[in-house]
Amino acid sequence: MGSVFRSDEMCLAQLFLQSGSAYDCISELGEMGLVEFRDINPSVNSFQRRFVSEIKRCEEMERILGEVTEMDTRPRLLPYRWVLTMCGLSAVVPQEQLQRLEVELSEVARNKEKLQRNLLELTEYTHMLRITHTFVHSRSRVSAIILPLGCRFVSGLIHRVKVEAFERMLWRVCKGYTILSYAELGESLADLDTGEISKNVVFLISFWGDQIGQKVQKICDCYHCHLYPHPENDEERADVMESLRTRILDLNNVLHRTEEYLRQGLQKASESAFTWVVQVKKMKAIYHILNLSSFDVTNKCLIAEVWCPVNDLTNLRGALEEGSVSDATVPSFVNRIPSNDTPPTLLRTNKFTSGFQSIVEAYGVGDYREASPVPYTIITFPFLFAVMFGDLGHGVVMACFALWMVWKEKSHKRKRSDNEVRGRYIILMMGLFSVYTGLIYNDCFSKSLNIFGSGWSVRAMFTDQQWTNETLQTNALLTLDPNVTGVFSGPYPFGIDPIWNMAVNRLSFLNSYKMKMSVIIGVVHMSFGVVLSVFNHLHFKQNFNVYLLFLPELLFLLCLFGYLVFMILYKWLAFGARDSRLAPSILIHFINMFLMQGGDNTPLYPGQTGLQVFLVVVALLSGPVLLLGKPVYLYCLRRSEPQLYISYTHLSTSLLRFCLINVLFIFQFDFGDVFLHQAIHTIEYCLGCISNTASYLRLWALSLAHAQLSEVLWAMVMRLGLRMTSRLGVLFLVPVFSLFAVLTVSILLVMEGLSAFLHALRLHWVEFQNKFYHGTGIKFAPFKFSTLPSVFEQDGLL
Repeated sequence: MGSVFRSDEMCLAQLFLQSGSAYDCISELGEMGLVEFRDINPSVNSFQRRFVSEIKRCEEMERILGEVTEMDTRPRLLPYRWVLTMCGLSAVVPQEQLQRLEVELSEVARNKEKLQRNLLELTEYTHMLRITHTFVHSRSRVSAIILPLGCRFVSGLIHRVKVEAFERMLWRVCKGYTILSYAELGESLADLDTGEISKNVVFLISFWGDQIGQKVQKICDCYHCHLYPHPENDEERADVMESLRTRILDLNNVLHRTEEYLRQGLQKASESAFTWVVQVKKMKAIYHILNLSSFDVTNKCLIAEVWCPVNDLTNLRGALEEGSVSDATVPSFVNRIPSNDTPPTLLRTNKFTSGFQSIVEAYGVGDYREASPVPYTIITFPFLFAVMFGDLGHGVVMACFALWMVWKEKSHKRKRSDNEVRGRYIILMMGLFSVYTGLIYNDCFSKSLNIFGSGWSVRAMFTDQQWTNETLQTNALLTLDPNVTGVFSGPYPFGIDPIWNMAVNRLSFLNSYKMKMSVIIGVVHMSFGVVLSVFNHLHFKQNFNVYLLFLPELLFLLCLFGYLVFMILYKWLAFGARDSRLAPSILIHFINMFLMQGGDNTPLYPGQTGLQVFLVVVALLSGPVLLLGKPVYLYCLRRSEPQLYISYTHLSTSLLRFCLINVLFIFQFDFGDVFLHQAIHTIEYCLGCISNTASYLRLWALSLAHAQLSEVLWAMVMRLGLRMTSRLGVLFLVPVFSLFAVLTVSILLVMEGLSAFLHALRLHWVEFQNKFYHGTGIKFAPFKFSTLPSVFEQDGLL
């Protein structure tokens, strides 16, 4: 459980991998995701590394697989992470097999295209003969007399949009020595060159003379006409038609067999293609990791440096043993080495805590071994959200929606990628806490619940004050006085008394209550953040920071704003309903506290002025201690230490060298830099205590805004439907309730929920986490196959 509150302890280790088993060892580490590899060849160019040729070979295989998958009809694909778990690297497909597959499929695809083109040409020829036959027999007798006298024909197909220009060009160039007949083809055919479906026109040109024939031929070529030979007589036409029908039938049979063969080949390839894609990506990733390593002088051992959690060292050794070759003379092993570099940060999470971890890391990744805000954010974040979103009805709707998402979690994971936002548990916690605060506020869709019975007795008011029906009719407003004996039976057992929903001064009461509650929550939250900084100081062996940073910060916060919380609680306890008019103003007392005078106001308790002066003096003295304490202490500590004359380069052991480097780092510092950094921190903290306390008033503001919006929505929509008492009112209530539900979900749940979420996020990032959390670390990124980018997501296939 230590890693929940603080990141795992990391160590830098060297992996000594035998050249024969290095590939298998890296593969085992990629499956387990234990270590993060470092580049120990930063000065070597990427194109000069040892395994560049292998990476290029993997890229070539990726290209071939991409072309194969494009040929396929793209069947339903499995999610990428499933393929990762099914695939192993023991059966890597060779590049030669992929190349043979590419050549075979490409050749079959080209043959299929040729057959389809031939079939299309024969189909066009058939349509042309059928239509031009009507042209010849519809000519006049004059044409029939001229035909035997050397008349020739040119026939073919042309796009419909080009017919008018084609006809004008024939007339102008041939001077009227041609006869053009054309008719639109009834069906659309694919173009031979582009493959696009278009409307075509069949034409027949009659002409005389070789020169005219050459001109006609050139014009047809310019307009990209598909020309076909025209038969001389009906017998020849019949023979050609019969031949075309036979050839079309044969081509259809061959084309069907070709498509079936191609389909079987693609189906067989697709069964393994996507598995091969994953295997090739694994190969490429392994060779990339091998490029980060270097060989020893004998070229028999590969040396790699990795960051590894200390708790996983045993698993790391087991992975190396699993990946090592059984007959290897020297097994692969791991060796821990000291380092001055800052290790990466690893915080282990599960599906519940990962969402809250994402919220914290959106501010910044925690420093190495720094106290993590996640365990506390799990409680405080949904609670602060619920303070602003406190409504029992809205909280139940949100919690039910989150429970549905949790119930459907497994099915959503099977359908979607790993990029899904894992916020269902955050929404669930926010909904449950909203139910709690809704009970505290006694607010359910802007209405109060009378669960325990009100503490006010109206009947007693009638008895003691002798109210009559005439009194009720002549007075629009009447005040219930709690000081009357028997009227107020006691406080409400849980939450706010429902009688306040009928009171005229309800808003004033809730304003005062929620504003003071916001101040109390804010000061407690900030004080808790300051207290958490102690654990960082003690963990990093900086005990002087406890006295020179933590204590001044805590005293400054508590002596001023902690005392404000004390006055609020004291006033609630010391003054009741009978003497509420005599209760002094806390705000005036707090202002007089900084002026160091009592003023004309009645003191809250005896000795108040003296205590307030003492607290202000302590707070003012905390500032100089916070500003000068740490720089002066470090300066005096350095002056008192003797000079170190030992050269760490001559030390025999690397451990002593590492310790001495850390000692020199401690005592060699610039006083000016330390003082400037501490001055900035002091000013930021002291001013931040004021601004941050005021920032928590957003809890009060958003809570009132949410309650008022809910009340306005109820008054403007639902009340209209409930006023109708006839039978038609029931039918009218259905659309009214539908409108109320839509507005509630869209405005109060979505918009108000998002607003409260962002404000709660800001309170954690700025007001809470900056007291102890730096967020300047580097996230631990282990080498793991499941985190490789999916080729299917990149191609948009999923």
